[in-house]
Amino acid sequence: MSPETQDDVAVVDVVSARQTVALLLPLPDEPLAGLDVDALTLTLRGHMDRLIPEVERWAGRLHRDDVPRYCALACVGEARGKLRARPNSGPGGGLAYARKLARSLAALCDHFETLTGQVMCVACDRPIRRTDDAVPLDQVSTSGGAITARVHADCADAPRPRR
Repeated sequence: MSPETQDDVAVVDVVSARQTVALLLPLPDEPLAGLDVDALTLTLRGHMDRLIPEVERWAGRLHRDDVPRYCALACVGEARGKLRARPNSGPGGGLAYARKLARSLAALCDHFETLTGQVMCVACDRPIRRTDDAVPLDQVSTSGGAITARVHADCADAPRPRR
């Protein structure tokens, strides 16, 4: 299914959501020191609260038996479960919980972009239009998964400041 119009897509800050995810699921050699896990958890929850209804809305436009609909709604169910859960009280429980939220948020971003056709460049924070040259930017995370995003071809080699 293709998106009806760009105006029909709610304003969801997928770039900011992905940047927050990247703070908690960095490349293996990047440190996590100095992160305010409680603040990041609140930020993750806020992004998820905005994305969940949008993913549901767009998935609802697909045929009932459509696999992308089923996968997106399963992701929404999983995300809601993560939001209801609470961190373990032991050492590192808050960070482990935040990372679970981050993985769930990354999946919601993927479904939102797939369902709407809206893809944002993570380098310049502008939309990648169908006519733009774009390349994948994959980063392996410490969770063993990949954070997949796209960038404009011109942005791929541009230097980016370290967070």
